[in-house]
Amino acid sequence: MIFTMPKLYEYLGIIIFFWSNEHEPIHVHGEYQGRESKAEIMIEDGKIINITIEKVKGRRLLEGYELKNFEEFVRSKAYDIIEKWTDYFVLHKKINFEKITGKLR
Repeated sequence: MIFTMPKLYEYLGIIIFFWSNEHEPIHVHGEYQGRESKAEIMIEDGKIINITIEKVKGRRLLEGYELKNFEEFVRSKAYDIIEKWTDYFVLHKKINFEKITGKLR
């Protein structure tokens, strides 16, 4: 079985994506120069209650500015990420890629 990697965003060089065979909880992967982390988004009653950054088995963890930028990005775009997850995994819609070159405020 071949799994695809729907890319959601590129943010300051970090590629943020899903694997096509993902599972809950809702999460995204962030990859930069061979390092990778994932961010899990916990929801309760339609509200985000927690976001955790975790290691991806077999991969080196993002570190330094890349880890900080990934975490800040996911916190800033969490509701958009949830919407894209729903579009892709529930509604089977195509996901549009967005490249963001400037720092989020």
